[in-house]
Amino acid sequence: MKKSDFVYQLPPHLIAQKPLPERDASRLLCMHRDDGSLSNKQFADFIDLIDERDLLVFNDTKVIPARLYGQKISGGKIEILIERVLDQHHALAHIRASKSPKPGSVLELDGGFSCEVLGRVDDLFELRFNGDVDVLDILGQIGHIPLPPYITRADDESDLTRYQTVFAKQSGAVAAPTAGLHFDQAMMAKIAAKGVRTTFVTLHVGSGTFQPVRVEDLSQHLMHKEYFAVETDTVTAVEQARARGGRVIAIGTTAVRALESASQSGALAAGFGDTQLFITPGYEFKSVDALLTNFHLPESTLLMLVSAFAGYDHVMNAYRHAVENSYRFFSYGDAMFLSR
Repeated sequence: MKKSDFVYQLPPHLIAQKPLPERDASRLLCMHRDDGSLSNKQFADFIDLIDERDLLVFNDTKVIPARLYGQKISGGKIEILIERVLDQHHALAHIRASKSPKPGSVLELDGGFSCEVLGRVDDLFELRFNGDVDVLDILGQIGHIPLPPYITRADDESDLTRYQTVFAKQSGAVAAPTAGLHFDQAMMAKIAAKGVRTTFVTLHVGSGTFQPVRVEDLSQHLMHKEYFAVETDTVTAVEQARARGGRVIAIGTTAVRALESASQSGALAAGFGDTQLFITPGYEFKSVDALLTNFHLPESTLLMLVSAFAGYDHVMNAYRHAVENSYRFFSYGDAMFLSR
């Protein structure tokens, strides 16, 4: 398929700029497995769509306040977006400036902190943060939540909690696993009370998740790298769900990518590392039976993944339905539930 196959028309007013007052107040578009027919529900109805045989797989990555502001020694303003923390004092980052800083340049940051540009790694800058303070501590003091580019307002205090899942644990993401944003502690308690098992994987979502595919021929697209980890207890939980006839339900495309990246040998196995898995229609899924996800950007790798999962025609029809019925799109928007 081609990039242009994944175009759909989205009125700008349907792009959610803020979260709803309550996490579980979103709408939920359900696609029925047999014929792709659709039904409009509320996210609170999700509890009725699962049973005690199923396994829910969540991504426990934690969004770091990865956006920094400062200036060059010359006075020119800069904006830094940390892409990956390498160790206590080093990170890879995007830098927005009137002129790209050269190796050896010192960047002065808010709060009296500073960092030095060591060089380039592909399209990223390698930075060394000066002083004895850990990079993550610096981000905690002066960093801003890196809201996606389609959210046109500045971040505010509410984003510190709302652009974060209630089960976030492993720091490292620069974008939220947005399907997980719909779950509050009350919903997690309902899931447990119903006897539905849960498990966690980690996939640190990178800013590349928002990058458009720039080539018409999908086979020529170079997928961005993201770190993932699947533990042994998750592998066991999946095996037990299969044994009792339950479904493995991924909460978000990031959980899908982690599970499928750990299944490339043909069966799910514990593992960790960088993944560049690019899932497009025709991909044979190995570990996931159902998916809860938000609505994704036109021509994006995530829309291609969802189309591979539930069928291109069904998914594009669902997106047209969502637009016609004024669903809210993208990170702070509504959700959809679908099966293979």
